[in-house]
Amino acid sequence: MKNFFKTFGAALLAFVVGTMLMWFMLVSLFAGIAASFGQKQVSVPPDAVLVVDFSTGIVDSPENRLGAFDWSRRRIETSNTILEVADAIRMAASDPAIRGIYLNITGTGAVSYGNMEELRGELLRFKESGKFIVAYNEVYSQPVYWLSSVADKVYIHPEGFMDWRGIAANVMFYKGLLDKLGADVEIIRHGTFKSAVEPYITDRMSPANRLQMNTLVNSLWNVMLEDVSSSRNVPVEKLRQYAEELTVGEPTDARECGFVDGIVYRDEMAGMLAALCRGEEPAHVSATESGEFNAVSLGDYIAAHPLHARRISKQKVAVIYADGQIIDGESYPGAVGGATLAGQIAEARKDDGVKAVVVRINSPGGSALASDVIWREMELCREAKPVVVSMGGVAASGGYYIAAPADVILADRTTMTGSIGVFGMKLNLENTLRDKLGITVDVAKTNAGADMGSIARPLTPAERAFLQRQVEQTYATFVNHVAAGRNMTFEQVDAIGQGRVWLGTDAVEKGLVDGFGGLFDAIALAVDRAGISDDFRISEILSEPDSFAAFLSMFTAGAQELPTARMRDELGNVSVHYDMLRRTLEQEGVMALMPYSVSFE
Repeated sequence: MKNFFKTFGAALLAFVVGTMLMWFMLVSLFAGIAASFGQKQVSVPPDAVLVVDFSTGIVDSPENRLGAFDWSRRRIETSNTILEVADAIRMAASDPAIRGIYLNITGTGAVSYGNMEELRGELLRFKESGKFIVAYNEVYSQPVYWLSSVADKVYIHPEGFMDWRGIAANVMFYKGLLDKLGADVEIIRHGTFKSAVEPYITDRMSPANRLQMNTLVNSLWNVMLEDVSSSRNVPVEKLRQYAEELTVGEPTDARECGFVDGIVYRDEMAGMLAALCRGEEPAHVSATESGEFNAVSLGDYIAAHPLHARRISKQKVAVIYADGQIIDGESYPGAVGGATLAGQIAEARKDDGVKAVVVRINSPGGSALASDVIWREMELCREAKPVVVSMGGVAASGGYYIAAPADVILADRTTMTGSIGVFGMKLNLENTLRDKLGITVDVAKTNAGADMGSIARPLTPAERAFLQRQVEQTYATFVNHVAAGRNMTFEQVDAIGQGRVWLGTDAVEKGLVDGFGGLFDAIALAVDRAGISDDFRISEILSEPDSFAAFLSMFTAGAQELPTARMRDELGNVSVHYDMLRRTLEQEGVMALMPYSVSFE
């Protein structure tokens, strides 16, 4: 009996403690939700400084602004869109309450090279207003410095660091791992440069892929060199020399080589900003002077001036987003469903109030079938009204497939595009199952090829020939669509196709895009082609998921993210390659996809 009460008491205590913990978690959860969705009243004080950092990311589509619920901080991760950011900076240029902009890029929000380039372009436009831009950082990575170099003055912390060593792109190969596991990946492809499959069949870059990667890193490096040279008045050859000789690292090196204008502590930087807001020239500010100034974050400024609340018109420019990998069926956050996007384009086409359509593409491609479904609606829409494509960080393979019919295609100089090529992959685990795990698979079937997709056996020659015909047919269709959309011959497209990826600077020369420009430039061009002058409003066409399902998905995504987040902590940057490997091997059918992630460093 004594043991009974002892056991019962322990169970009761565990129940009480567990219940209290559960209630604490629920209260914290809903407090986090309230904080995330709470509409705080934002007012911009006079003589304010607009602070631009990356505390939150910059995304292309509003549908991707809400991330998973962050259980550690009990809040929903949110981002601003590039349309909101560009609009906010344009508004700040004429806002009498804003005295200038402070670039302090210390956050962890994700921003693609394309969106960073568009942000830099908007900052250059802002400077035309005569207001100041000042940049300060403890550490300048090369992309952050590229953005910050636009400022009138650039400062660094006395114990900070300046990274200036050129650009590299690493490619990880998995063939050795697959060999150790006894696994085999069977490839069916068209395209000399369709190097997405190389990591699974070789242990180093092919000559074609090396040529492609060298072209990409040099094109991106040239963009950064030209921009920094123009902003800092340092010759390009000098900048190349500094990188080659690893001249710049310490703050004093950065100042002597012309990268920064001064070496100051953060409190001194605050004092300089306060002086600028008073209209004074802060040649030197002592630590005893007041460093208080009115600061407004970019997110708060956007909240105070919502884009869609300022213009009313019956005439609309529809903005539609293809942001993520292209899949068959319906869209979900991070993935572009062929049926969903085609339906949105059809909606814009049938709406008489929509006078022009802008499609913002930030996609590495994906399903060839879904891409063709979207392509057809793009064709129909172009016949009815002007269609302009704005390319973000990447618009390659299937992402380019759906862009081809547009009247005009604009890209950033750093956009990765092209990759006109297709492939299929099949994982064969027959040896792995038998030799490593002792598992064998037998099958009953009506025809020889009935189990063609099985992972427990290789393809037969007849099956391989069958799949190769599918790949060749898809590639021919892809090239013909591009040729028709770009007014080129099949041979001309094939010569720059073959799966090769181009940076925007080279894509213009090859005729794949018409010029450089951001999302607002694309909207202005669409307005001009529609002949509607300034009498229009921007209408974003978005999918409408079930609200309760969308609400729940944030928490399920957060729960699913926990092991992935732990793995990222353990593996660091290597986790990107794991995600890419898993995502690629999950694909089925013929793909127009650039599944490898080119990470420049």
